[in-house]
Amino acid sequence: MDRIAKTIFAPIYPVLAEVFLSRFGRREGVCIDLGSGPGHLSLAVAEASEMHVYALDISDEAHEIAHRNIRDAGLEDQITLLSGDAEAIPLPDSSVDLVVSRGSIYFWKDLNAVLREVARILRPGGMTFIGGGFGNAGLNDQIVSEMIARNPEWEERYRRNTSSDTRSRFESAIPEIDGIGSRVVSDDSGIWIVMTRMRV
Repeated sequence: MDRIAKTIFAPIYPVLAEVFLSRFGRREGVCIDLGSGPGHLSLAVAEASEMHVYALDISDEAHEIAHRNIRDAGLEDQITLLSGDAEAIPLPDSSVDLVVSRGSIYFWKDLNAVLREVARILRPGGMTFIGGGFGNAGLNDQIVSEMIARNPEWEERYRRNTSSDTRSRFESAIPEIDGIGSRVVSDDSGIWIVMTRMRV
C-alpha cells in the first residue's frame, strides 16, 4: 500500500486534505485519521494546517512505515501515531475537532460502532469526513484507469465501493445521537459520511 500511495495515489492526499479542511472551515485544533495506514492522509492534513494529527491504525507494520514517512517529512512534532481499533478509539470524550478517514471504512466490520465512537470523541463544532474517494473528477478518472490497467479485477471492487448499495449501507449505519447532525455526501471528491456535533 505504501508503494501505491507514493506513486499512483500520491496526488490525491493533498487534494483530499484541502477538501476536508476547506469544508470544515478551520485549520487548527486536533484531527484524527482513522485507519491511517502508512500515514499519507495524516501527512497531507498536517502539511496543510496547524492541526495536531493522530494517526490511528491497528497494524504495527503500518505504524512502522508511517513512522518512517512522518520522520522523513519532519512532522514528528505534529503527528502522533496511535495504536488501536476504530471501534474503541483510545482518546477521551470530546477531544477531537476533525475526523478523517479514506478507504478504511470498507474494512470495518461494525460501522455503526465506529461512528458511535467518532461521535463520542467529537468536540462541539467538530466534523467528520469518513468514506472513500480520490479528491476530484479528474483524479478519479486517472486513478481508476491506472488501477484497472494494473489489475483488471480492481474494477469490481471500485464499482462495489461506489455503488448505491454502499451508499445505503453508510446511511443505515449512521447512529441517531442527540446533538449530532449526519448525512452521506457523494460528489466529485468521493462518498463521505459527514457528521457534525452541534455547538452548545
